[in-house]
Amino acid sequence: MKEAILLKEKIQSLPFSPGVYLMKDSQGGILYVGKAKNIKKRVQSYFRSSANHSPKIKKLVQHLNDFDYILVDTEFEAFMLECKLIKELKPPYNRIMKNPLSFAYIVIHMNDDLRRIEMTNNPKEQAGNLCFGPFTNLNTIEKSIHGILSSFKVLCSNPPHRGSACLNSSLGLCNGMCLGGSALEQYRHIVNQIIALLNGTDKGILDEMTLLMLKASETFDFELAAKYRDYIDAVHSLINKERVIEFTEENNNIAIIEYLNDQTIKLFLIKRTVVLFGEKYELDKLAIDQVTTEIRDQFLTHFTSNVSPSTIEVSRDELDEAQIVYSYLKSNKCRYTIVPDKWLIEKKSGKLSIAILELFK
Repeated sequence: MKEAILLKEKIQSLPFSPGVYLMKDSQGGILYVGKAKNIKKRVQSYFRSSANHSPKIKKLVQHLNDFDYILVDTEFEAFMLECKLIKELKPPYNRIMKNPLSFAYIVIHMNDDLRRIEMTNNPKEQAGNLCFGPFTNLNTIEKSIHGILSSFKVLCSNPPHRGSACLNSSLGLCNGMCLGGSALEQYRHIVNQIIALLNGTDKGILDEMTLLMLKASETFDFELAAKYRDYIDAVHSLINKERVIEFTEENNNIAIIEYLNDQTIKLFLIKRTVVLFGEKYELDKLAIDQVTTEIRDQFLTHFTSNVSPSTIEVSRDELDEAQIVYSYLKSNKCRYTIVPDKWLIEKKSGKLSIAILELFK
């Protein structure tokens, strides 16, 4: 009873701030790590009886005995810290972020006459194969590729094309590519469009799918139009994941400013997916020239000592952080700039100062 009262008082004393919380059992073991924009509101939700709790949360609450918390200045920091702690502590109630089966790849066998498309958790290195990924969700890439192939009626259920029509042909999902000829050439054309889409060089296949959706709507086939819409949404999600990978592989020096209030900013310096520096600045206490000089000095201190090769593939270990950083940059919560290595190596203070001033506009 005393423990329950103390726990209730601890919850009441929580601030309405961003942070990470660590749920603990009676032995002090970490059961669950979570993040919140408003840590008090989020932690309180666990201790309110609710029919809306998932079975996992209900079971977690039964074993809760205490919690710790870490306050941060921004929701971005809460995301990054949560990711770090889950990987380090591996709490039993968290989804396993490091499970290899949670990552997926698209492999296109270019040496195969059919240019077979494979979706796999464990791609095998083979000369001539094109590999895209890692992606965080096998279901998303399966839905995307299945959607594209079925939209253009090249979803063959007998890929080796043994000279007889497949089952999908009778269902209207295969144009007869299993019989060879011009239908097989059409399939290869679609595969080339998929490669261009994943390489970011041509989105024409998405435009064609959009036209198919509009045509279905015009003929009042709303069920088919909804199916095309879902396929398009899945492809957009896939493209976004590919953009995350491409952006991360550029090994950018990223300077970010987030306003905590009218007079306080938080500066983050990030190399690729690693936060090198985070500091608050009170603008009402510092002249803009002083702030610019201090930030420029931080650029030269942190970025020049963390120069890395420009062609490092994104690993499974950093994919979660890559997604967090990319999403943060594309949100409306911050302002950012990319600092070229050349400016740092040549100590182009004028260009650095201009880039910093742009962050405040």
